[in-house]
Amino acid sequence: MVIALLSPGAARADAPPSPPPLTDDHGRTLTLRGWNVGDKAHRGADALSALTQRHFQDLHDQGFDFARLRVFRDDLEPRPGHYSARYLRKIENILNWAHRRRIRVVLDAHQDVFGPASGHRGIPEWATRTDGLPFTPHPDDWFAEYFEPAVQAAFEHLYEDTDLQRAQARMWRVLAQRFAHHPAVSGYDLINEPMGRLRAGEDLPAAAHRIESEQLTPMYQRIADAIRTADRHHRLFVEPTPIVGEGLPTGLGRIHDPEVVYAPHFYNATMEAGGDYDPSARWLEAYENAVTRYPSAQHIPVVVGEWGPRDSSLPHTARFYGDALASLDRYSSGWAGWEWCYGGGYCAVDQDGRFLANKEQTARPYAPAVAGAVREQRYDPTTRTFRLVYDSSGRAGVSELTAPPTAAGWQVSVQGPALARPRVVPAGERGTIRVRTQPGASGRVTVTVSARG
Repeated sequence: MVIALLSPGAARADAPPSPPPLTDDHGRTLTLRGWNVGDKAHRGADALSALTQRHFQDLHDQGFDFARLRVFRDDLEPRPGHYSARYLRKIENILNWAHRRRIRVVLDAHQDVFGPASGHRGIPEWATRTDGLPFTPHPDDWFAEYFEPAVQAAFEHLYEDTDLQRAQARMWRVLAQRFAHHPAVSGYDLINEPMGRLRAGEDLPAAAHRIESEQLTPMYQRIADAIRTADRHHRLFVEPTPIVGEGLPTGLGRIHDPEVVYAPHFYNATMEAGGDYDPSARWLEAYENAVTRYPSAQHIPVVVGEWGPRDSSLPHTARFYGDALASLDRYSSGWAGWEWCYGGGYCAVDQDGRFLANKEQTARPYAPAVAGAVREQRYDPTTRTFRLVYDSSGRAGVSELTAPPTAAGWQVSVQGPALARPRVVPAGERGTIRVRTQPGASGRVTVTVSARG
């Protein structure tokens, strides 16, 4: 669905500073790189059966460390207050697979077009109130179904009805109680791509801003408060409406919690409709300018929860991946591509595990954790060189870098008061490079990971 919100080149000159980085309990700067995983096709006893240990082994082997796992409430809570023990065990098994491969996981309360009442997945039918309004499927443009009267009514009730508010908070308490101490869990994505009702006289940008300000913000606060009764530690990922993808700053307000992460999605409407990337439209610049305003003002990090074109084989998608990855590096602490599956279309890889056209660009060296103040972190695809520059504080610390497998391998060099091991990543192997700073050895450290040969 193409929605024209900004004219080409509409990025503003008064953009705020970059959002702050994601950090761990030791103060290290974190970078998450990974993909969405899930199973929309199977329900009930077969729910999540399409996910296997191979997903997490392959993610790890290609150098990724992050997965956003789709959880469907219609499977989790098929009846009000009744939570499927079998579904919770399946989630736990998947988290165990992820932990064994050192993959961090965000549990995503996923919905598409609200849920099963509209032929999709997400909010169960018992929590879907449509006021008897009509719903007409749009098989060639599923996003248009969000604007069907029944779907818009269902969102309005989810946000405004007290009993549905309590049920949603209760569901999140159940998830937090079950998984607060699982070592693979990195956080909770509170709802996927929330939408809402357009009121009389509103255009879409005005409606999105009101929904985010007046309905999503208090909903996120309610869920945050519910989660904190069971889990005081893990991060809370909050999303704007998908309209942010057209270069519109969000209307979200402040969520009062110390571990909030802004998690917008990064899709271009023309490319979603099957079109090619057009660099001259300057969509990417407008998006970056808009998407950084809220997290910069709230002083919270950004992790992009979904991104990637529908067709990666079009003539300009190689350029798109280069431009998009450079943009993401400028403002985000990480991302999850859509999606790690074995097939065509949006899938990252084919049935044999080979990257689809141009998606191999996502597998590149990066630094999952840096023990110091990062000054530069950049990959040059032309020279196939990753450069990390940071200032060591003088405290003992270990930075970690990851390099994906390549035919020639990688060479590692380090300048400054630190030691790196290993110095060579052999051909065909995923490399984990640890850079150790000795106590009292403060100063600037430069680590370079270069393609061999």
